[in-house]
Amino acid sequence: MQGFTYIDLVILIVYLAAVLFAGLHFAKKEMKGKEYFKGDGTVPWWVTSVSIFATLLSPISFLSLAGNSYAGTWIMWFAQLGMLLAIPLTIKFFLPIYSKLDIDTAYHYLELRFGSKGLRVLGAVMFIVYQIGRMSIIMYLPCMVLGSLTGINVNLLIIIMGVIAIIYSYTGGLKSVLWTDFIQGSVLLIGVTFALIFLLVHLDGGIGSIFQAFATEHKFLAVDQPIFNPNILKDSVFIMIVGAGFNTMGSYVSSQDIVQRFTTTTDTKKLNKMMLTNGALSIFIATVFYLIGTGLFVFYKQNALPPAAAQDQIFASYIAFELPVGVTGLLLAAIYAAAQSTLSTGLNSVASSWTLDIQSSLSKKELGFEKETKIGQRVSLIVGIFAIVVAMVLANGGVKSAYEWFNGFMGLVLGILIGTFILGAFTKVANTFGAVAAFIASSAVMVYIKYFVPADKVTIWSYSIISIVVSLVIGIPASIIWRKVKGDKSVPAPNTTIFKN
Repeated sequence: MQGFTYIDLVILIVYLAAVLFAGLHFAKKEMKGKEYFKGDGTVPWWVTSVSIFATLLSPISFLSLAGNSYAGTWIMWFAQLGMLLAIPLTIKFFLPIYSKLDIDTAYHYLELRFGSKGLRVLGAVMFIVYQIGRMSIIMYLPCMVLGSLTGINVNLLIIIMGVIAIIYSYTGGLKSVLWTDFIQGSVLLIGVTFALIFLLVHLDGGIGSIFQAFATEHKFLAVDQPIFNPNILKDSVFIMIVGAGFNTMGSYVSSQDIVQRFTTTTDTKKLNKMMLTNGALSIFIATVFYLIGTGLFVFYKQNALPPAAAQDQIFASYIAFELPVGVTGLLLAAIYAAAQSTLSTGLNSVASSWTLDIQSSLSKKELGFEKETKIGQRVSLIVGIFAIVVAMVLANGGVKSAYEWFNGFMGLVLGILIGTFILGAFTKVANTFGAVAAFIASSAVMVYIKYFVPADKVTIWSYSIISIVVSLVIGIPASIIWRKVKGDKSVPAPNTTIFKN
């Protein structure tokens, strides 16, 4: 048990310096206006695909997935299978719309579909609130873990992470973010796969001992875990897959940090490749994490537990105390990188959404490219500092399982948004009045469920489904009534629905 050594510290510092250097290198060409927010068209689709993967693979996944498998079963693994629903639906219905419209942001679609700048601004505000919360949690979790393992002050770790991400997202825009995400995503894939192989080699019984744990310890699924429950408000494997699928689709369709990747090209073949590659990488790495978690359960039945062996820290503890010197530093850097890539993406996407969706919509005169860039840079700086402060506040508290907590939060915020997007794309009758009514009703229902209904009554995995149903049930009749009262016979703008005009 060597723990975190000076060699590992040097590797961690060198890695962070290399990431910063790479980000600044890709920022050499001055980006202005749309290039700052959408890239300059030179980033290959496979870089963008790994960037999506790195953005979605936050340290919440890195630490909590293995922790859930170690302390419990593979039940949360089934949530990853939701991609098998989310990806085909996104490819089939939404990517063709986004490609034809050549949208600037996710919420640009709402303006084009409903002819309402107000809805565009509203969608952007919801996303920004969601993203700031996400960035803060994603900063605090790995820094808490690394702080306990390395002895480095948690607040210092948070500040370093935030400052590095701010620098290259501020200077180089989306292009720097995409390339640094690619580098960090590649390190994550290689590092975590190495950790699994190393663990299997050092298990008595190898991978067979993991399958034995499935049978004797019920580590795959609990004996009483329902596969299907006709009551979709209750937990089951089925609702987890479907609910996670709509949650993930919410990210693909209505979350600017992901949609921003789609705006880098209008080539639908490249967009489809991005999605399929991202899905394959995500399911692969989730499976690796769960194998590691169960492997750690077996390993620590055969060996003494390390220090700092809490659920969300068990994988990081294994990295620190069992992996070879040097590899420990690289893997801990990978955890840090998982947070940093998500953070830099968040900063750039919030900057683009604020500038293009809110500032441009509310401004009485058109903003020039140079002014848009300056606004975006200021926003990324301010939001970055704010997220650092919130993360430092969070570091003094705690969330038992950050992954589960975050999925509930994501289902609440993005679930409300995805209902509006589906209402717009899948109906011709929906108009601004119906969309606003649906948004208000969905928000009211979801806030009530989240904060006033006991958690055992409504599973977090049904949040998005409930929101979509409420949006359609309220939005369609409200639109029809408004049309009859006002004599409105308007039709959606071309290419804004799944129907051929």
